[in-house]
Amino acid sequence: MSNNSPHITDYKVLAKVLLVLMFLTFVTIEITSIDLAAFTVTIALLVAGIKSFLVLSYFMHLKYENLLLKILVTMVFVLFIIIVLITFIDYSFR
Repeated sequence: MSNNSPHITDYKVLAKVLLVLMFLTFVTIEITSIDLAAFTVTIALLVAGIKSFLVLSYFMHLKYENLLLKILVTMVFVLFIIIVLITFIDYSFR
């Protein structure tokens, strides 16, 4: 059974997370203007992964869920990383 006790996140915490998300969006935009060859996409995907973790944790309240749901979401991220790595490996050998 899940714990249905209410959890309230302070607005100051949400505002800080929002500022971090806005900063990371700015970083993503600036990374694309720098020519880093194949690392540009890699860094942009890494920043996008960090941003999605923050959104899932704070705005979708994943940090208050039970362990099974956290494991399932982590497995989705691992599957995504594997698919991206396979795509990069395929692209590099063409």
